[in-house]
Amino acid sequence: MAGEGIRARQKEHTRQTLVREARRMFAASGYGSVGLMEIVRAAGVTKGALYHHFDSKEALFRAVLAEVQQEVGAAVARAAEAETEPWDQLTAGCAAFLAAGTDPEVQRIMMIDGPAVLGWSEWRALDEESSARHLAEALHALVADGTLPDQPVAPLTRLLSGAMNEAALWLATSDDPADLPATQRALRRLLSALRVP
Repeated sequence: MAGEGIRARQKEHTRQTLVREARRMFAASGYGSVGLMEIVRAAGVTKGALYHHFDSKEALFRAVLAEVQQEVGAAVARAAEAETEPWDQLTAGCAAFLAAGTDPEVQRIMMIDGPAVLGWSEWRALDEESSARHLAEALHALVADGTLPDQPVAPLTRLLSGAMNEAALWLATSDDPADLPATQRALRRLLSALRVP
């Protein structure tokens, strides 16, 4: 039994090392410029160990992207949970999403390579699991308390999520530091227009 536990920990350590090294390399050079053998060497494992965990470079990238998206989702949730009022939670979470997208690692992996490598549909499904779920929950609460007009939340969630993803994609290609605060102000105005007068 003890041997099985040790092997399981070793397997998990190998997997984490592969994801960590792949993430570092994808962030620095982009998915297309990184070869599997470079990742294997950097992780200090064999090619067989890599294929034990991931059947392709794309599968490894998917794990890296899922990790990045989960971290962004957690940052959004932390920002929202730091506020007490539901409206402030929504605006803080949205601002945190845009701010997270300015991190060069997040930009490269999540905003640039993610849709290109996995395709828009799969990338969007991963986004739905991480950030969009929090947005839907916040919007449901605001409709329930009367801050937003009574309406179906699913289309509103997709409209706002799409707008924020598009803004984050644009910010990923911008080198003007004034663009983030300007985008966050524009988003606050857009959200404010949705409120019940």
